[in-house]
Amino acid sequence: MERRARLGLLLLCLAALWAGRLAAADEEGNQDESLESKTLSAEDQVKDHSTGTPVVAGQIFLESGQSDSQSEDEENLHSQQEEKENSVEELNSLEMSNLLNKDLEEAEMQSPVLTAIGGTADGEPCHFPFLFMEKEYVECTADGREDGRLWCATTYDYKKDQKWGFCETEEQSNKRRQMQEAEDVYQTGMKILNGSSKKAQKKEAYQYLLKAADMNHTKAMEKVSYALLFGDYLKQNIQSSKELFEKLTEEGSPKGQMALGFLYASGLGVNSSQAKALVYYTFGALGGNLIAHMILGYRYWAGIGVLQSCESALTHYRLVANHVASDISLTGGTVVQRIRLADEVENPGMASGMLEEDLIQYYQFLAEKGDVQAQVGLGQLHLHGGRGVEQNHQRAFEYFNQAANAGNSHAMAFLGKMYSEGSDVVPQSNETALQYFKKAADMGNPVGQSGLGMAYLYGRGVPVNYELALKYFQKAAEQGWVDGQLQLGSMYYNGIGVKRDYKQALKYFNLASQGGHILAFYNLAQMHATGTGVMRSCHTAVELFKNVCERGRWSERLMTAYNSYKDGDSNSAVVQYLLLAEQGYEVAQSNAAFILDQKEASIVGENETYPRALLHWNRAASQGYTVARIKLGDYHFYGFGTDVDYETAFIHYRLASEQQHSAQAMFNLGYMHEKGLGIKQDIHLAKRFYDMAAEASPDAQVPVFLALCKLGVIYSLQYVREINIREVFSHIDMDQLLGPEWDLYLMTIIALLLGTIIAYRQRQHQAIPRPAGLRPAVPQQEPPPEHQPPQ
Repeated sequence: MERRARLGLLLLCLAALWAGRLAAADEEGNQDESLESKTLSAEDQVKDHSTGTPVVAGQIFLESGQSDSQSEDEENLHSQQEEKENSVEELNSLEMSNLLNKDLEEAEMQSPVLTAIGGTADGEPCHFPFLFMEKEYVECTADGREDGRLWCATTYDYKKDQKWGFCETEEQSNKRRQMQEAEDVYQTGMKILNGSSKKAQKKEAYQYLLKAADMNHTKAMEKVSYALLFGDYLKQNIQSSKELFEKLTEEGSPKGQMALGFLYASGLGVNSSQAKALVYYTFGALGGNLIAHMILGYRYWAGIGVLQSCESALTHYRLVANHVASDISLTGGTVVQRIRLADEVENPGMASGMLEEDLIQYYQFLAEKGDVQAQVGLGQLHLHGGRGVEQNHQRAFEYFNQAANAGNSHAMAFLGKMYSEGSDVVPQSNETALQYFKKAADMGNPVGQSGLGMAYLYGRGVPVNYELALKYFQKAAEQGWVDGQLQLGSMYYNGIGVKRDYKQALKYFNLASQGGHILAFYNLAQMHATGTGVMRSCHTAVELFKNVCERGRWSERLMTAYNSYKDGDSNSAVVQYLLLAEQGYEVAQSNAAFILDQKEASIVGENETYPRALLHWNRAASQGYTVARIKLGDYHFYGFGTDVDYETAFIHYRLASEQQHSAQAMFNLGYMHEKGLGIKQDIHLAKRFYDMAAEASPDAQVPVFLALCKLGVIYSLQYVREINIREVFSHIDMDQLLGPEWDLYLMTIIALLLGTIIAYRQRQHQAIPRPAGLRPAVPQQEPPPEHQPPQ
């Protein structure tokens, strides 16, 4: 019994390890299908090097002996493996094999035998394989039946013995056929949805998905529930989406669990409950949903509904970041467009990063006329997408081809990248990519040099040559090209072609991160998380991993939400921003708060608008957004969504002033000092803050001037009110001030003033008024003085 117990413990450990691997393998499949993306296979990603160190598109891998400080996960895994090995060694090999054989025999005896239902052999076991129509079957089949019901033979030769029965009841058969029909409808809808960018066809696709969802197809229900939640090609209906999410949750769908957690967190369609939200998020994360992991990472990082825990946040964020990093191709990920609605309203003329349609058409006109720079710019724009332009590899290839034919090295290099990566438009070809890279590199182009370095590093079209790879990466890095910097850092980190040097790796990863390369952030996060080459810093690692996670495919919804808002659908926009806000996107938090602040979302009750806006302004402010911090001060100053609290408002204004040097915050502090609101009244400090506001921003100079004028009048009146006029005059000695004859001077001044007034009055009386509307007569010429009569 003791041996059997020990063997059972061993098998249980092995089963747990296998289940963990299966969960990791299914992780990608459990995320939202609209966000799914292909990843490279392990064979394509990892190439064997003579040093034995794997490199994947600039990523670093932490292996045993590779760094001085190993991660806790690796240590736990090694300790578990050692315990298993020790337990195996304790068992005698002969006894172990005997026990395993017995267990297998028992398992075979306990395995259910398929029994025929009805037919000519009701209750008899099915015989596999069996012969039917000169074909052997190893499982139940529907061949030979028009109703599609599965059956089996109970002897080998059906034709000879005519012994058969059904493998399923009629109810089970109907259910199976219904699910098959639902799957066919779902696949039809998905084919239309993925094969067209036209809105009308996408709406048609969702009609198929609706039909499949009504037939209880799980994936169709997931697609339809999210479409109803966001208003994507279906009319927005929060209540219907909630019912579908509840149904999916009962079936154990991680997507449904995550979405239901979101509804409870945001209070949409249900009473808000952070406790229930946390439970559903946790179940979704355990099911492998990446968005749920990201939400939990942010909650542990910010301490929302849970105790703040950097290590827990690191665990969740690292898991998501691993997936995002594995999805990055040589051409880079999609561009994340972060547009703030508040900034657009406050500064209408400020560039939002979006390209106007007229400007795009102008560049297209230049490209058609043969402008090489316009062709390269439009090619890059369509290759990566963003700035209001959808990703389109076909158009990118056409523009690059035109520019390359004109001799542009940049276009040649990007054509090389497209051929190296391969797509539906451009077939993968290492040879063609190498030709373009060589042409561009020979012209001194850093993109071509980096591409040539990649070819020699991975042996794509040429033999592996680390020395040449290092040479080309150094040339590209010297010209500031981020891919060259990243790959150079990776070679120094892994010791490929050079002596391992973590300081050099850190230097080049930092340079690449300044250029915004996702894998540079990822590699830096790994180094800070494990303390490799730097002091271990959980906080820095979490911030870097968070940055990587926010560059995942789900960031595309930022643009979808923005377009919904611009199209006038504020309800759809606010729901999308709220979900992204749960994931920790600061721009989504501020945009959701802005829409709520403007009372543009009718799905949120009027009494709940300001409190919810206050919540998201607070979260955005915690991530360093200045406008959000000022908004918090305004809400406490005026009592929006909370009680009037001048002291708290003063604290928020002061933080915005000290940390972000906001002119608006300084002006508000000046006003509060002037009025004595939340702080002791102090005219001098008020003037100081007004002056600081004018120095911080030219836009504040006019309001500051008016405020200072008002402050001067108030100060003068206050001074006059505080002094005693009689006491002032009683203390004035006029003899000492103006001299002993001051009264004569005063009388002279008065006499002169009086004479001036009398003379002015006399001239007024001598003026003769003319009748209105009559033209003046021509004056006669006066006689000479000698002919004038004496006076």
